[in-house]
Amino acid sequence: MTTMPPPELVELVPGVFAYIQPDGSWMINNTGAVAGEIGHLLVDTTSTEARNRALLAAVATVCPGEARALVNTHHHGDHTFGNWLMPPQTPIIGHVTCREDVLAAGLVATHVLTGPDYGNLEVRPPDVTFTGAMTVHLGDRPVELIHVGPAHTRSDVIVWLPQERVLFAGDLAFAGGQPFLVEGSLAGYPQALARIRELEPDVLVPGHGPVCRGEEIPALLDDLAEYAAFVDAVAREHHAAGHTPMEAATAEKDNRFASWQESERLVGNLHRAYSELDGHPLGTRIPLDTVWPDMVAFHGGPIGCFA
Repeated sequence: MTTMPPPELVELVPGVFAYIQPDGSWMINNTGAVAGEIGHLLVDTTSTEARNRALLAAVATVCPGEARALVNTHHHGDHTFGNWLMPPQTPIIGHVTCREDVLAAGLVATHVLTGPDYGNLEVRPPDVTFTGAMTVHLGDRPVELIHVGPAHTRSDVIVWLPQERVLFAGDLAFAGGQPFLVEGSLAGYPQALARIRELEPDVLVPGHGPVCRGEEIPALLDDLAEYAAFVDAVAREHHAAGHTPMEAATAEKDNRFASWQESERLVGNLHRAYSELDGHPLGTRIPLDTVWPDMVAFHGGPIGCFA
């Protein structure tokens, strides 16, 4: 059994924390906490019951008391499976499609990534929803929630602290892993990256992988945008030739992004690209379990998960 390094609670600026979980692979994500005068805000939860209880215990050491609110950056289980552990009176905030997709997905992630001991899980969707943007005020510290999807999913929200210039990107940013766009939009993804770039953050917390600072941020955004352009070019060529997403991914498997973690995501992303080339609206739902068999085949066997 593979043993991962322990999570690390990092203070990014005074009162703003990132909870970083190595190695950032499937279901091993990052979360955050923002302290305020009379409570704190959580940014996402994580995957298994044990990991969620460890997250809440770590946050309690730096942000005593109950959270005033929890923000979900999107609907995936590694960012929402701990929602149920929050006190009933703590509001969970997300984009309106995040609530829809948490309810639609249920616990599907536990059926496709079967390795971990998930413990007890219950589905709890956001109960406060918005469409474009909203601001949460923690005393004199504003926290802006900005919807930029569909990209990674329909419901992507970035969490922006304008005074501190800290941005929690959710899974719009994978540092070291291939982006995963099956439930979002290939066409929308570069636009979401551009919105992050416009804000010019000093610190960026990706959904998976190490924290980025300074010049590391535009470098990461450049790499992710180049990946999206690569997928788009592959999709256009092979879609026009009548090849399936699996055939396209197999033909292009030797590429400069192949060394990034989760290279099986290429075939899933091509399913999304084909959907858009076929004229379906951006963000049209593609059930995860319909593309997972191709991803497993491209991977060469069951996809490991060490959460």
